[in-house]
Amino acid sequence: MSGVAAADRNPQLGRNGELLHLLSLEGLPAEVITHILDTAEPFVSIAEREVKKVPLLRGKAVFNLFFENSTRTRTTFEIAAKRLSADVINLNIGVSSTSKGESLLDTIDNLCAMNADLFVVRHAQSGAPHLIASHLTATGRSAIHVVNAGDGRHAHPTQGLLDLYTIRHYKKDFRKLTVAIVGDILHSRVARSLVHGLTTMGVADLRVIGPRTLLPGRVEALGVHVHHDMRAGLAGCDVVVMLRLQSERMKGALLPSAGEYFKNYGLTPDKLALAAPDAIVMHPGPMNRGVEIDSAVADGARSVILPQVTFGIAVRMAVLSIVAGPVA
Repeated sequence: MSGVAAADRNPQLGRNGELLHLLSLEGLPAEVITHILDTAEPFVSIAEREVKKVPLLRGKAVFNLFFENSTRTRTTFEIAAKRLSADVINLNIGVSSTSKGESLLDTIDNLCAMNADLFVVRHAQSGAPHLIASHLTATGRSAIHVVNAGDGRHAHPTQGLLDLYTIRHYKKDFRKLTVAIVGDILHSRVARSLVHGLTTMGVADLRVIGPRTLLPGRVEALGVHVHHDMRAGLAGCDVVVMLRLQSERMKGALLPSAGEYFKNYGLTPDKLALAAPDAIVMHPGPMNRGVEIDSAVADGARSVILPQVTFGIAVRMAVLSIVAGPVA
């Protein structure tokens, strides 16, 4: 793919195909995703060093703009930026100017005047990071970068990437795998990003499992196989990704009860036994034990939920260093 063609098709890419922003995995070329995963590889071992820093973003200012509550994502982004030697500024959005009526883009303009180099943005409205990136380009500040840390129900690209990294770490070749994503697909930006990433990387068989009320309409068009029966859907799977029930995004009664949901779609040892003998279990967190996953599975030998968090720091280091690091 030529750089110009890449830029024409995807606003995240520069004229030479370089990654300027990370807004979504949708439409991102497989070679870009592979480059991010490969770049993350050496960063995993940094946590084992006495000095856990490299100078790749020394002198750069990274602003964490979290308009939604987050613990895991915000903390791992902060750790990632600090390990790259960046100056990290965490905005307390609850007492910031936006709560006083200032528009999102006015806030961005003011932060740009403080010499920001990169914005990590989480927002309840789908498309907010795209809006910011477009505004920076339109106002001649294309040297300032945007990383989407989750926007509405739309996308969570770094979570998708760390999930891809985890799968590749344990299973090596995407093209030979059967992967099941289970639960609240309808409200999950994590699921959307992972589906786009897995299909781009050529996964052999991608399944989504859940009740009809928690699956998007025409989800098959994304290249997935739909199962409403969990036991049938898990048969022979190499990777099982469990999702949290996002009650805060639900409107109306989509489920009879948490207990009924766990009975039908909670991952228990007997249901996991239907998957491949060496299947791994993943969860983006936070987990609801006894709702979507049994503690015996979450804490079991096949769970890689905690390594996902560790890998997440390395993957976010890779994204930040590629997007805002020195031009090769």
